[in-house]
Amino acid sequence: MRISNGLTAIFGLTTIAILPCSAANQSEKPMMKAVVIHAYGGLDVLKLEDVSRPEPKEDEVLIRVIAASINPVDAAIRQGYLAQIIGDKLPLVPGMDAAGIIEKAGAKMGKFKAGDPVYAFFTLASEGGYAEYVLAKEDEVAPKPKSLTYAQAAAVPAAGSTAWKALIETAKLSAGQTVLIHGGSGGVGHFAIQIAKARGARVIATASTANQDFLKQMGADVAIDYTKSKFEEIARDVDVVLDAVGGETLKRSYRVVKKGGIIVSIADDPEKAELDAHGIRGASIRTDPKASTLEELTQLIDAKKVTPVVSQVFPLSQVTKAHEQIATRHTRGKIVLQVADEPKK
Repeated sequence: MRISNGLTAIFGLTTIAILPCSAANQSEKPMMKAVVIHAYGGLDVLKLEDVSRPEPKEDEVLIRVIAASINPVDAAIRQGYLAQIIGDKLPLVPGMDAAGIIEKAGAKMGKFKAGDPVYAFFTLASEGGYAEYVLAKEDEVAPKPKSLTYAQAAAVPAAGSTAWKALIETAKLSAGQTVLIHGGSGGVGHFAIQIAKARGARVIATASTANQDFLKQMGADVAIDYTKSKFEEIARDVDVVLDAVGGETLKRSYRVVKKGGIIVSIADDPEKAELDAHGIRGASIRTDPKASTLEELTQLIDAKKVTPVVSQVFPLSQVTKAHEQIATRHTRGKIVLQVADEPKK
């Protein structure tokens, strides 16, 4: 199934942690609000419940969540598209990234202390962002960009790391090169445009009619309305294609890459026969949390070279509305859950 393959490539799927569900255990521990999935299905399976607050191990921090991000993979998990990978690990608290304040730090987490503002990117083995508290290991967490609110910061880790991995680590994008970014108005896409421009690249990006101005605001040199124009008639001899769409869009992309160039897809696996026929390279990436990547993104953000765009903010109690929007696959920028009030400065 395409959606499963693509999401596996992005997030490196493993297993989902089981929530403690013993009533006896819950009564002995501090409690918190969290969105819990007990069964796969529609929006109604997202339940806001009281669950036990986790306790950090010596190599973990406990983060008091201020805001959490919504990602397309969250909807896919809820709908059961990844059930074969997740198996019987229900119930679970979804959420790939969040921003908040360190509540407790384990003995081996010397880089962090209680009170530190941070943001984090979790693996699918842990998740847990849709909650008042979440655990993170050292390589999943970094200091929050000083110039951002917590809601803005929560939008960065998963999508920003994916864009960085695709363009910088995989494609080795350099100044003077040209990159074609499909889905430039989405979560990964709008970060990719800004990262590419910060790198000194020329950017061509595709989106719908409603998002043409947005692409230019993000820094795209050429904005293509895919509903009115064929991108292959405008973009030619590009060095890099970042594909966040897959399907026919990927199939039509091979011909626009110059020999020796590369297609990096976060939606489908590039076909080797097509790559060989056009003399180009291809990669389907998986993105794992790396604190060093978050630190790179922080530098770009605080230097005003990258700005996360949050198009909608929902309270935790309205998580179903957030999922309804992300499932359309036509979200501009990012959607965020506001879990707690922003701290006063």
